[in-house]
This record gives sequence, C-alpha cells and structure tokens, in this order.
Amino acid sequence: MALLELRSITKHFPGVKALDGVSFDLRAGEVHALCGENGAGKSTLIKVLCGYYPAGTYGGEVLLDGKVAAFRGLRDSEEHGIALIAQELALVPALSVAENLLLGREPARGGLIRWDVVREQAKRGLALVGLDVDPERPVSELGIGQQQMIEIAKALIKDARILVLDEPTAALTDADARRLLNLLAELRGRGVSSIYVSHRLEEVFRIADRVTVLRDGRSVGTEDTKTMTPSRVISLMVGREVDTLYPRPSSVQAETALAVEGLSVGDPANPGRFVVENVSFAVKRGEVLGIAGLMGAGRTALLSALFGAARSKVTGTLRVDGTERPLPASPRDAMELGLALVSEDRKRFGLVVEAAILENLTLSVLRRFAKRFLLDHRARRTASQGQVDSLRIRTPGLEVAAGNLSGGNQQKVVLGKWLLTNPKVLLLDEPTRGIDVGAKAEIYELIARLAGQGLAVVLVSSELPEVLGLSHRVLVLSQGRPTATLTAAEATPERVMAAATAVA
Repeated sequence: MALLELRSITKHFPGVKALDGVSFDLRAGEVHALCGENGAGKSTLIKVLCGYYPAGTYGGEVLLDGKVAAFRGLRDSEEHGIALIAQELALVPALSVAENLLLGREPARGGLIRWDVVREQAKRGLALVGLDVDPERPVSELGIGQQQMIEIAKALIKDARILVLDEPTAALTDADARRLLNLLAELRGRGVSSIYVSHRLEEVFRIADRVTVLRDGRSVGTEDTKTMTPSRVISLMVGREVDTLYPRPSSVQAETALAVEGLSVGDPANPGRFVVENVSFAVKRGEVLGIAGLMGAGRTALLSALFGAARSKVTGTLRVDGTERPLPASPRDAMELGLALVSEDRKRFGLVVEAAILENLTLSVLRRFAKRFLLDHRARRTASQGQVDSLRIRTPGLEVAAGNLSGGNQQKVVLGKWLLTNPKVLLLDEPTRGIDVGAKAEIYELIARLAGQGLAVVLVSSELPEVLGLSHRVLVLSQGRPTATLTAAEATPERVMAAATAVA
C-alpha cells in the first residue's frame, strides 16, 4: 500500500482546467520526482496535496495511509506529517535560527517562552540535517544553502514523514545542491519520503526512485528512473520525441566573426585587480563557443565587457569580421558592431515585464519603424508576429504582458528582441536558467538553428552538460584567466573541471 495517493485530481480556475484527472502515489522511504513544463500543473498538484487548496475546492481524492484525507489548510497537512519546502523560503531573516525553527510552536510555561527548550529543540533539528551553525545566529547571516537546510530541519522537528520540495536547488550553488541531494538520500534511508519537483533532470536521475511526468494538467507517465531516460522524460513533457537533447550544428564557416585579444576587465571593488585578465579567443560564423568555469571565474564579466556594459575599465583589442574596432563603451556601441547579449537575469536586464510582447520585441529596433516621427504600428506587428511564429512563443496575443508568460517563453521574447537587430554575434549568458526542460530543448534547437544560419554564438552556462553538448569548442576560465581551449572531442567533464580549478 502506498503511503500517499492522489486519485483523479481535478482543479479548475476561471477559464482554465489546471488539473485533469491526475493520479500520483508515493511509497514509504521513496524519492518520487514530479516533472513537467511550466504550466503543466505541478504547482497546483502540490498545493492540493499540502492543503493550500483545501478539500472541497478540487475533485478527486487524497489518501494518506490508505485513508481519505481532507486537509483544511497548510497547518492541517503539516499535522498529518506533510511539509512543503517552497522555492521561496518561508523564513524570517531578522529572527535567529532557533526562533525560525520553532516559530508558531514555541514551548511555553505560564505564558512565557522556555528558551532553554527552544535552544535544545533547535540543536536537535540542526543535527537532523547535519548543519553546524549557532542556533542564536540570525538567519539573515546564513547562505541560501544553509537556509534551505533550516527549512528542512523545521519540517523534520515537526515529525514530517513526507517532504514536498518545489525547485529546491534553483537558487543554490552546485556544492549546496550536492549537499541537499545527499541529505535527501540520507533521509530516505531513515524512512522519510520526498516529492521532488525540479527542472534539473541530472538531479532527478541522481536522487529519484521514480518519475511522474505531467503535461497539460494530466499525468502522462510514471516510471522507475532505472528504466527511464532523460530524453524519454522530455518527450513525455513536450508531447513529441526528442532525438538528441543537444543538437550541435556541423557547418562552421571559415570566416571569423569575432576575435578578442588580451581582454582585461578591472575589479570595480578592488582597484588594481582584475575580474577578467588577458583573455583571447575567436569565434567563427556558424560556431558555438562555450565558456566554462566555476562561479566567480569571470564569465559574465567577460560578456558584459564585450557588450559595453562593464562596471569598470576594459582593455584589449576587438575585431569584427576581420576589422579592428574600438571596444564598445555602451550597449548601443555593441549593437552597432553587430553584437547582442541575452543576459543571465532576463527580468532585470532583458525584459520590461509590465510591457506587452509587442513592445518588448521591438524595443531595440524602434528606429526601424519610425516614419516622420510616427511609428509604423502595422510593420511592428508584422515583425513581432514573425518572431512569435518563428520562435514558437506560446501566447494568446502580442498585447499580453511579457511577465505573464512562462520562463521559457519570456526567454524566447528576449531572443526574438535581439534577433530583430540582425546580429553577427550572439552572446548568451545562462540562456536556460530558470526554465523547464521542455523549453530548454526548444532553446537548444534554436541555438543550433541560428548557428546553422551562420550566426556566431558565445555561450556561457553553469550547466556543464549544456556547454559540452552544444559547443564546437570550449574556453575554460579560472579566476578570470584562460586555462584551456578544448575541441568538442577533447572537452570531457574531467578535463573541463581540471582546467576550471587550475591556477592560471
């Protein structure tokens, strides 16, 4: 008998059927992953399970230990041993670790909190997750990985039997993510079950025993990870077969689109030091050049400098189509050279989220549509619709605010905006951050298609399989300096990581 079972769950919102007969079960001591594109129904399903949508607001049944459970709210589900670890952590930064762990459940006597018991229980909770921090320390002083562990400790001292983790590693470093996965494996050994919601398939296949895939509000497949493959998960998510996750174009042209010599970028916080130092590389038309390195290696600073958006002094030489050009002093200069940058933070630097898709797509090329001080709105709509069709941006219309789209479709809008500038070189900084694996596959196909059309692409990604899978060559940085340039055949994970940790 399953520890937890959801039978034929349906959930309606005005004009939308978010869940359409979804079934899901969880065994004792199991990690069961839940995958699906944005909008597939994952968040709605876990909100039903955790009582955020109380019994009576949805159809179907939730069974716990074989008995129907009708949770009235989040606290009710917690009292039955189910704890939600949301993507946005529910901690109070100004309070101490101990105060956060016992918040709302403080032991008291005679109306006074027993702080000795609070500290003792806090120490017990921290020990459960192997976290060695002072319980009196303010949560605001801890890293995001430690805060994530505190959330789990908070659940465990409530005797949670089921953890529901919603994108738990989205904001974590690789090291913190590994620690979290190791903890979940340890908890599984103690009999704690977990529902693991994530876009990161490498994590899913590392930690999960089974995978259930949702698509368009329906459960379309459940299988053991031992027999499932990442490509099978993606094909279930997107409703079609994906032959290869990383399509690398083969036609690199002879002409060099961009050549950089001796590029150095000063450290804005420490005059006299560099965040990028003496980096040289060239990228040809139709080539994808990957840039790999650990956090702080200078990858984002390098792309920002090339796009004229550095926050400190930049030196070096630049050639575009074989002609030496001044280093861009602003993004406008970079655009005139034929460079375009898709930044790592699309909501901050790539989009005006409150503005319509039409406005966002044509923002960088408004001059093209100006006629006698007036905008040619018909031409703008035609160009925008062309990008929506070409990039398969899923939207009801051009007037929809960009912020209302899924992460993957927002990223396509950013790409569409820059493609309208007809760039020669496309600089991509973490182009798939925060989007689901189905949308990632579409972005990968788009990168390959653009390179196949002769566009030069410089790709920065923290996901090593992504860099290795898409790139013709890989430039590795360590502490701002180049340590290796590897061909696709040479670029194994071991060689890249060795170069990324080398002292240049």
